[in-house]
Amino acid sequence: QVQLVESGGGLVQAGGSLGLSCAASGRTFSNYAMGWFRQAPGKEREFVATITTSGAFTYYAESVKGRFTISRDNAKSTVYLQMNSLKPEDTAVYYCAAVAGLLSSDYDLPSLYDYWGQGTQVTVSS
Repeated sequence: QVQLVESGGGLVQAGGSLGLSCAASGRTFSNYAMGWFRQAPGKEREFVATITTSGAFTYYAESVKGRFTISRDNAKSTVYLQMNSLKPEDTAVYYCAAVAGLLSSDYDLPSLYDYWGQGTQVTVSS
C-alpha cells in the first residue's frame, strides 16, 4: 500500500501562484510514477501532469502546459505541483496519484493509477 497526502491548496487570485505537495509513505517512492489530477464540481476527474519514476520525463495537459510544473524529490518521497498564472478555470480539488513502474501511454487516464490521495482544494478568484 502507498499512502498519499496532499497539502498546499488554498484561495488565490487569478494570475497568482500556488504550490502543492504530495507526501508518500508505505512503499519505495522511487518505484512509482506520480500524477496530478483535478476535479471541478459537476465534472469528471481530469489529468493535469505526470512524472516518471526518476523524474526524467514529465507530461502535461494542454490546458496547463507552460503554467504548471511537476517535480519530485525521491529522497523526500514527495511530488510537487507548482502552479503559476492561475485562472478561475483551474479551480478544483487536486489529487495526486501513484502507479508502480514504467509510465504507459495511458498516463492521462485516472484508471491507470493505483493509489490516490484525499485531495486538496484550489480556488482561483477572478
